[in-house]
Amino acid sequence: MSAAAATTTGARVPPTVVGAIMAAWALAVGAEISGHGTALHHDALIEGKLPYALALVLFLVAWQAMIAAMMVPSTLPMLRLFAAAATGQPRPRAAIAAFLAGYALVWTAFGSLAFAGDTMVHATVDRTPWLQQHDWLIAGGTLALAGAFQFSGLKDRCLQVCRHPGAFLLRHYERGLPGALALGRRHGLFCLGCCWALMLLMFAAGVANLWWMAGLTALMVYEKTGAGGRRAVPVAGIALLVCAALVLAHPHGLPVLLGGS
Repeated sequence: MSAAAATTTGARVPPTVVGAIMAAWALAVGAEISGHGTALHHDALIEGKLPYALALVLFLVAWQAMIAAMMVPSTLPMLRLFAAAATGQPRPRAAIAAFLAGYALVWTAFGSLAFAGDTMVHATVDRTPWLQQHDWLIAGGTLALAGAFQFSGLKDRCLQVCRHPGAFLLRHYERGLPGALALGRRHGLFCLGCCWALMLLMFAAGVANLWWMAGLTALMVYEKTGAGGRRAVPVAGIALLVCAALVLAHPHGLPVLLGGS
């Protein structure tokens, strides 16, 4: 099937993708209930005794679950269209896997950079007694950054692309596994462009914080696919800026905001 036909033909999300999303959420719930999720929190890994490379690998393994649970749901409209177009290829399942691999590659790179950046933040805090006594400024600053980004032109431009997957597919679709990988990577870059600040909040909250996972996932999915998604963007921005102001004014309330983590 051609890309043009895929945009006008009903198609379903591959069951394996739905299963992966459900499995990722099951892992997150299990980690929260068992308390084992804290072992894969970036703070625990950075401050622990593991070699840095191993700590990074463990974090990225947990981060893959976060990608599946939080980001893949927001890209299901695009994936549905691509799956329909890929039925005309000799290896449609491999093409879908290549698309998802390209998409995950972008978010894995972001996770790696966030982990490296947090390592430098930890080192800075360890060397600065004043920051050790005011570490809540980092959380407040992250909330403020995410809130402010909701009003940025980059956010709006990338969301425009993500809201119209059919037009994106018609413009960039290519047959074959390299084309599928490139399409997934390209789509991932636009997804990163509109959601990186929100996922940075998820990084700060921890990889198994269910309250933040559920709230941010719902927000990102609605921004991209909901009828009122455009109106939700500034509302979320205001809410995040208010949270930032509360943290900066009353830092003792930060554990409550993070769900007791």
